[in-house]
Amino acid sequence: MAKFRQVSHVIFDMDGVILDTEPLYTKAVQNVLNKYNRTFTWEVKAGMMGLHRFEASKYIVNKLNLPITWEEYDTEIHKEYQVVLANPTVFPGTQKLIRHLSKHNIPISVATSSSLESFELKSAQHKDLFKLFDHIVCGSSDPDVKQGKPAPDIFLVSAARFPDKPNPEKCLVLEDSPNGVQAAISAGMQVIMVPDENIPMELREAASFVVSSVDETPLEKFGLPPL
Repeated sequence: MAKFRQVSHVIFDMDGVILDTEPLYTKAVQNVLNKYNRTFTWEVKAGMMGLHRFEASKYIVNKLNLPITWEEYDTEIHKEYQVVLANPTVFPGTQKLIRHLSKHNIPISVATSSSLESFELKSAQHKDLFKLFDHIVCGSSDPDVKQGKPAPDIFLVSAARFPDKPNPEKCLVLEDSPNGVQAAISAGMQVIMVPDENIPMELREAASFVVSSVDETPLEKFGLPPL
């Protein structure tokens, strides 16, 4: 028990934690890459998880040596996202945890690398759930988030926007990607990881705790009311 610090606030990543969007992202990217006879492998995907929108576009163009500029790719994938990401489902376990924390008046926020436009597209069918959060930080369009994950900016900004501005060590982060886990650690926060099954064990070791579903988070170990 001594290895875990007591926390008072919880910060959620969105894609792969709240919304089951990762398969949809894969579908959208592959739809674009089909035009250039490229394959969106897990290795490529893992390297871009958690990146800002433009950083992700630059990464994939360079990694796969696409015969277009990153700006052209970004335009193409943005159009594809509008179609594919319009109505993702919420993970049942995450919804359960969000409602539980809200019921117990635990301050909660979302810290997503998505832009505000992308967030609004993906969350449009789930507005009642997202209203439970104290605030939403959209890293790709928020001027206060200077660097994307694995830099700590987005989590530090999210902590600072709670009315009581908690010390980062009082925040618990829920993440799915290695970049996100590193960002949380760099921010001085503990982090629960809910990894994709393809993420190798060595990329899970830095997390404070690893779960297969968000509602398996051992809340009591962090001083939070148990589910």
